[in-house]
This record gives sequence, structure tokens and C-alpha cells, in this order.
Amino acid sequence: MTNQKQVLDVHVSKGITAAQSNEHLRDRSERAEKYAMSKGNYDPTRKHLNFEIAPGGKIRPIDTTRNIPERMADILSRRGIKDPNEGLAEPKFRTVVNIIFGGSRKRMHELAFGTQQVDFEEGADNTRIRREGDIERWAKDVYSFVSGKYGEQNIAAFIVHLDELNPHVHCTLLPIKDGRFAYKEIFAGKDKFEYSARMKQLHTDFFAEVNTKWGMSRGTSISETGARHRTTEEYRRMLSEECTTIEENIDRHRKALSELQSDIRLAERRVKGLTTMVDNLEKSKAGKEALLSAAERDLKANSGNAAELAIRIQTLEKELVGINKQLADKQQKLQAADRQLTDLKENMDAIKDRTEELKEEAYKYSRDVHSKVDTLLKDVLLESVVGEYRNVSAQMDVSERQLFDGSLVQSIAERGADIMHCATMLFLGMVDDATTFAETRGGGGSKSDLKWGRDEDEDNRAWALRCMRMASRMMRPAIGKKPKR
Repeated sequence: MTNQKQVLDVHVSKGITAAQSNEHLRDRSERAEKYAMSKGNYDPTRKHLNFEIAPGGKIRPIDTTRNIPERMADILSRRGIKDPNEGLAEPKFRTVVNIIFGGSRKRMHELAFGTQQVDFEEGADNTRIRREGDIERWAKDVYSFVSGKYGEQNIAAFIVHLDELNPHVHCTLLPIKDGRFAYKEIFAGKDKFEYSARMKQLHTDFFAEVNTKWGMSRGTSISETGARHRTTEEYRRMLSEECTTIEENIDRHRKALSELQSDIRLAERRVKGLTTMVDNLEKSKAGKEALLSAAERDLKANSGNAAELAIRIQTLEKELVGINKQLADKQQKLQAADRQLTDLKENMDAIKDRTEELKEEAYKYSRDVHSKVDTLLKDVLLESVVGEYRNVSAQMDVSERQLFDGSLVQSIAERGADIMHCATMLFLGMVDDATTFAETRGGGGSKSDLKWGRDEDEDNRAWALRCMRMASRMMRPAIGKKPKR
């Protein structure tokens, strides 16, 4: 099963909305349920297989009596920790880390369904499918891993979905340390390089502590390849494993964006509708207040029937009480709808940003691998050229070999490793070190009095070639001056 790899994706946010919580808990409205089914990645007949892990590592059905924001609020209240975004017009602190744990589709299906034949076609009936114990044991191992690394008390929700195409865990984690939110200290580090290193280490730790046991490979990180020799298949797999995982994450983000766009359109229509209601109520209120003021003036001036005016005033006051009550309700709902719309748009921006980061990461992996292969091919080409020259030159007569005297190919063939080492030091500006190296290897053949150094308009390739030629001369077995800087 070495081709079965783990999946781990981390997404950070400044909170979690009720809509996101409903998605995790599968506490959707009928409309949202139909929308999820229309996307073709959700099977309602397998919804009964979903579960969550509660404190203490207990397996239970998903609890929909409290959504995830309410669970988070309970955790903070019990521990006396304040949400740093509370009271802010716009949240600005990263208080939630969502981690998705999973693996290759085939392996996750084995864990979740065993040998049962699940029909993954749209509209299929899988009510007969039962949940296998392996998926529960795997999930409990993941739960123990997260608890040990970040603290069980910081897990707000740990939901396992078996009703999608690829079974996975959604872990909602509060980045809290020593009684305070500390996302940067726990996850981000001081810069993007430290963050990248920590994410790679998280991937490695997860593999070592959980997925070796469950027959999943970690995948190969480009930063770990170094200069080790690899087969063509290994290079292809190295690129494929990293980029496939990233592509899966990108696809998941794209689906989330599509769902968010639908939620945003619904939220915008709700805001527009409530805004119209509030405007109409305010106009109605203003009209009633004008009529009330006029009736009160007439009563005070004894203009008209006093009894009729008193009844009219009482009726208008009662109507105004009702309008004010409706207006307060709609204004409160409008504020909530505005906040929800802002949250949705912020989540959409965050997912867009993360998607672009993943695309750039995939491009970087591809570029790095191709660069390593390019270097390998050039090394092989150089070795081949040198080997062929040696074989051919052995069959040449003296006059033919003299044609190559002093040439770079002759020098490389005779002392390739030393010349490459010397040229590298020259390229890096380490002239004294290069000279010392040449002299200790019996060289020192450079007799140039010209100023040595890189020209301002000289590109890397031209500079590298000059360094190779200079190194070739310096390695000749003759005594001379070192190149001047």
C-alpha cells in the first residue's frame, strides 16, 4: 500500500459562521441539502454513517443541539478566556484552525466500508451500508494525535464525514496556549518560511504517529530530496504525490467557493429584502407620527370632535407601538444578516487567497522537481561527454590529441571533479580559496595579470563559463600567479 498517501489540509480563519457549522454538522436546511446533492459529492443515504468524537475519545452520533460557534463560546466561558474578536466591528484575530485529515480515496474507502460495494453514482441508495470499525479506530488515532499536539481542551469539534466521495475528518481547533489565543506562536511562526517548515513537520508527525500504522505513505517533500540519486519513476512520483495532494485541496477550495457564492447570493437577497422592509416601516412610522401630531394639535386647539380625536390618537399610538416593534425586529435581523454577509465575503476572500497560495505551491513543486531533473541530465551529459572523450582520445595518435591541448573538454576529462570544485569557488567570489585549492592539488597554471571578477553586465551563464575556463587554467600543473581580484 505504499501508493496510498495521507491528506492533511490546514485552513485558518477569524471565526466560524453558523452556515459553516451547519455544513460540518450536517444540520442543513432542506434547500441547502438539495444544493449539496446537486454538486454530486454528497450522498444523503450515507449520512447515517457520519459520527463525531467527543472529549475522552468517545464515538457518538453528530450532536446538532449546539452549533460549533456555541461550542467554542462554552469552551472559552468555562476557561475564562476572552475571544479577541468580541466587540470588534470587523474581526481581525485568527481564532480558528480548521484541519482536514484524510487519505487516498481507495484506502479511506477500505477503512470506512471494508469490502462492501458502495454505489457512488448520483442518486444511488446506500442505506444498507454499515460503518466499519477501522474508520472509527483510525479517527480515534487522529483525535489522540491532535489532542497530544495541541491539547484536547482546544478541540471544538471533531466530525467524520462518510457521506462524501472521500471519507475525511473536519477538526475545528482553537489555537490557545497558556490561557490565551496564540495562533502565530503555535502555527505561523515568525515568517512564511517557518510556517512552511512547521506545516511540513506537522505532515511528517501525522504520518509517523498515525498513518504508518494504517498503511498510508507520507509523500515525498521536495526539500528532503537533496542530491540523492533517484529513478525516473521516483522523480515522476515525487512530483505527482505532492501536486496531487495540492490539487485535491484546490478542488476542495473551489467547491467551497461555489457553495459560498450561493450562500452570499442568498444573504444578499435577505439583506435587500430586510432593507426594503425597514425602509417601508420607517416611512409608515413617519406617516403615523405626522397624523398623531396633527390629531394632538387639533385636540389641544379644540378643533373638531374631542371624543373622535381622542379615539384617533389612541388608535395611532397603538399602531405606532406595533410598527416600532416590527421595526426593531427587522433592524435586528438586518444587522445579523449584514454580519453574516460580511463573514461570508471574508471567508470567500480567505479561501480565494488560500487557493492562490496552493496554486503557487503546486507550481513551485513542479518547478523545483524539473530543476533537479535538469541538473541531473546535465550531470549525466557531462559524464557521458567526458567518458566518450577519454575512449576516443585513447585511440588517437599524438598529432590528433594535440588538437585538444589546452581545451576545456581535455581539462574536464582529466581533472573534472577538481575543476568543478575550483570553478564553484570562483563563481562564489572565493578567489583565495580557489587558488589555495588549486595549489594543493598540484595546479597553479594561471599566469593572467588581468583583473579578475564578474563584470556588471555579465549574466550567470557567461560568468559560469569564464569561471570554468579560469579553473581549468588554474588546475594545470604549472607554477604561476593567482588571479587578481
